[in-house]
Amino acid sequence: MHFPGRFSEQLVADRLDRISVSFLVDDLEVRRGGVAANIAFGMGVLGQAPVLVGAVGTDFAEYRDWLGKHGVDCAGVHISQSAQTPRFTCTTDDDQCQIASFYAGAMSEARSIRLEPLVRSHGVDLVLVGANDPDAMLAHTEECRALGVAFAADPSQQLPRLDGEQCRTLVDGATYLFTNEYEWELLTRRTGWDAGEIAARVGLRVTTLSDRGVDLVESDGTTRHVDVVPARRVVDPTGVGDAFRAGFLAGIAADLPLERSAQLGSLVATHVLETTGTQEWVIDPADAANRLREAYGATAADEIGPVLDAALDGSARSRPDAAAGA
Repeated sequence: MHFPGRFSEQLVADRLDRISVSFLVDDLEVRRGGVAANIAFGMGVLGQAPVLVGAVGTDFAEYRDWLGKHGVDCAGVHISQSAQTPRFTCTTDDDQCQIASFYAGAMSEARSIRLEPLVRSHGVDLVLVGANDPDAMLAHTEECRALGVAFAADPSQQLPRLDGEQCRTLVDGATYLFTNEYEWELLTRRTGWDAGEIAARVGLRVTTLSDRGVDLVESDGTTRHVDVVPARRVVDPTGVGDAFRAGFLAGIAADLPLERSAQLGSLVATHVLETTGTQEWVIDPADAANRLREAYGATAADEIGPVLDAALDGSARSRPDAAAGA
């Protein structure tokens, strides 16, 4: 929402202990989101078959239909009978100051979801454990270890909530570790492990660097850097990190090399950066191939091309429920 004024002019400094304010807003935009849903949406659009795992409320029906039309299997979604789907509500004023709230709602019930039935029925190759109820994150990570299923650690927004032991539990043994630059620094402080110690515990560290691209650091210290796909315009950075993960994991699932997967992730991230909303982007295979060619060369465009060709058409995205998870 947008408030056409300044919050600071509505607050009385010596009456903040009795604050009671209401802002008449002139704009309301409702957007679909959620870390797991954003990543699953992107993978589905790119022709993969992701299985969404999370807890929602009975108000999820329309969102479920949307995700299903975009290649997402919602077999792992738990429907709460007492709470609504989590949501973030934010009002911004003319100075770009924000007053916001996050309703966790059904999220705490995610800890009751078991992965074993999904792994057995869907042939899951990789579980991404993203920001969720902390107990759910820990439980799902431990279940992956018990099942012998590869997992990606992506604690992101929950890092401030996690203590050192919890962070170490989520990271140790991960096939992939996803963070942005700030989260990487926070993670090393939380775990007490330096870069070398973390490298010895994960298969690949993937650290996004905003407009400077992404670093891929393997367990032996081998480092690859991938630059961004230049944006034609910058509209909204919300969900860019989720979009990168979707493209990267779609590339991995399509058997692309690490560097090509990161280039695909960067392409999808740029599409989201150029769009308002996290799931409103549309990818045109021919235009996307040209952008890859300009950013990374003809060989990269040719090798990533088959994944782009499998992307859902933005004008008529409809496909059966996915039969496998990644």
